[in-house]
Amino acid sequence: MPRVEDALPPAAAEFTGRDEELATLLVALAPDGAHHAAVPVTAVAGLGGVGKTALAVRAAHTARERGWFPAGALFVDCHGYDETPAGPEQLLEALLRALGVAAAHMPSTLDERAVLYRSALAERARTGGRVLIVVDNASHPGQVRPLLPGHPAHRVLVTSRDTMPQLGAHQLHLDILRPEVARNVLCAALRTAATADSRVRDDPYAAGRLCELCGHLPLALQIAAALLISDPGKPVAELVAELAGSATVLDHLDDGERGVRAAFDLSYRRLGPEPARLLRLLALAPGPETSDEALTVLSGADTPPRRELNVLVRAHLVGPGSVRGCWSMHDLVRAYALDQVSREEPLRAEGTAARARLLAHYQRRTEAADWYVQNLPGRVPSSGFGSREEALSWLDRERTGLISAALWAAYPVHAPAGLGLALGLFGYLNRRRYFDDAVSVYQCAAEAALALGDGLGAGRALRYLGLALRENRRLEEAIAAHTRACGIHGERGDRPEEGKAWDMLGVSLTEARRFDEAIEAHERARELAQAVEDAQVEASTWNNLGRALFKLGRFDESIVALSRACAMFRSVGDRFREATARNNLGRAFRETGRLAEALAAHTTARAVFEELEDRERLATSWNDFGVTLSALGLFDAAVDAHRHALREQRDLGHRHGQAIAAHSLGVTLGRAGHREEAVEAHLLALRLYRELADHYGESEMLKLLAGAGHREEEPLGEAGS
Repeated sequence: MPRVEDALPPAAAEFTGRDEELATLLVALAPDGAHHAAVPVTAVAGLGGVGKTALAVRAAHTARERGWFPAGALFVDCHGYDETPAGPEQLLEALLRALGVAAAHMPSTLDERAVLYRSALAERARTGGRVLIVVDNASHPGQVRPLLPGHPAHRVLVTSRDTMPQLGAHQLHLDILRPEVARNVLCAALRTAATADSRVRDDPYAAGRLCELCGHLPLALQIAAALLISDPGKPVAELVAELAGSATVLDHLDDGERGVRAAFDLSYRRLGPEPARLLRLLALAPGPETSDEALTVLSGADTPPRRELNVLVRAHLVGPGSVRGCWSMHDLVRAYALDQVSREEPLRAEGTAARARLLAHYQRRTEAADWYVQNLPGRVPSSGFGSREEALSWLDRERTGLISAALWAAYPVHAPAGLGLALGLFGYLNRRRYFDDAVSVYQCAAEAALALGDGLGAGRALRYLGLALRENRRLEEAIAAHTRACGIHGERGDRPEEGKAWDMLGVSLTEARRFDEAIEAHERARELAQAVEDAQVEASTWNNLGRALFKLGRFDESIVALSRACAMFRSVGDRFREATARNNLGRAFRETGRLAEALAAHTTARAVFEELEDRERLATSWNDFGVTLSALGLFDAAVDAHRHALREQRDLGHRHGQAIAAHSLGVTLGRAGHREEAVEAHLLALRLYRELADHYGESEMLKLLAGAGHREEEPLGEAGS
């Protein structure tokens, strides 16, 4: 008959990476621990394959080695997620046998066995001391309750894929491993098999990528290690290529004895029809996190499906996201659920319909939010949001989902709706300066529109793509995108859209310092706008023409153009763009010596930008205000204005704006006689211009630094506190 002392399984030889969690369990198990409840239970819960059993067994062995359980440790596997889980009668019989009860004396009923079990443990507490009972792989509180001892000296350690608050236990939720810990686990497994195995250390990049493909899940990592161990000559990068190139990584994460798919099968089979459906729909959601709102739309319900969601959360198949009301899913669980969808046509059709619902919802909401985001003139939308703050808050919360859903335009079945959503996101992505996202979104949107034969959509997508490329200082690519947009709209005879495209082409040409071409583009845009009597676009062409003329040094002509832009924007009620044109006008006033008018123009523009909460243009107007103050000899006030602009641009992550502000700050400091501070500011601007490959800005900085006697080899600095 086995004794209690011999009941624990062996601890894993390569156990590593769970020091904090192990310490938490040992605090709960210690004789002088803080958990002296009537039924002192600790439950370890987590996703299948996350390492719950390994942690519990290691904690049990450590506690035994420290002498905390002199009367021994019991271990029982509930097989809670098998097709036929063990019943409490079977579990009690196994525990009673371990306690020394002979088969002939084994009671026949559950209640009788439970009484004998508690009596035996009480006797053990009086004669031998404390016992630790490890209840592994439980799936329901009903499996565990009969196994709880009546005597308070003993401790119970439960592992489960489900959180079971009904037990009144101290809960430890076991998560996946941190990336650096996952690499250590992989390395330890290989070195346990062969101490000289250095494949993980020799290729840290491939090892990190392998850990990512395994989702930092211990079971997957152990299987990956086993695959490498079975083929000692196989480089880590080769296994990475196999996993990354597979239709579903789950098929490869199987070493013949263990498999991630098999582990997830056990959890999936226990779900009811509705929780299983929600799991599949959640896997189809765009982005790494899904809000209650998106999940409700995907499910086709009127309110968030709380009951089904709670089932998935308790099963650790779904977890809370980074903010309340959002939900996340492990990458391998998502892959498993998507694989379930792909296996049956009805499930595929259900998924397609769910995504279509979400796209339509996102498109409606985005269109309503865009009126606020772009400060559009005209009547407030009849539905949607009550304020700009509310609209931006929604867009910020749903951002990753919106962007990912817009990329569904690459799928023919979702192309029209995905394209519509992408075009509706332009104002938001522009305002928040998410230009990397915008490049991805509008490249996809342009391809989708061209495939659909939608010239209008393709032209708009290319125009928006050009703007995003320009903001990323990819100027030649921006010019190419705008040129394509002009051609597409021109071929269609769509003069309003063609005018907008020519105007945006002109802006990119100005940024590339191709001023004569820029002026021609803006004049062409103005002709098209006038032909269709589009005052809004015509005003934009005057503003952008004024900017190009300013950069050419034709300041009087610039004032004429910018004054015309201000008047036209005012006539259509567009205060935001009027303020933009007025700030540009202030620059031209300054260069012609009309400094009081320049200050007034910048002050007026600043007030509008502040009211409309456009931080980027507000920072720009502060810097221009500082340049004018510097021209007036008010250096202290000018320095304050430049530094304010520099801080704002840095907070916004606008590196070109930072470079311009640092440039201006250096000039003002130099005029004020602060040479060292001026050099520091110019060095910051030089570094930023170089990072952006702005060769003109770099050249200007080198001239200023040379004039200040600074040598090129001296170190770069920071400025603008």
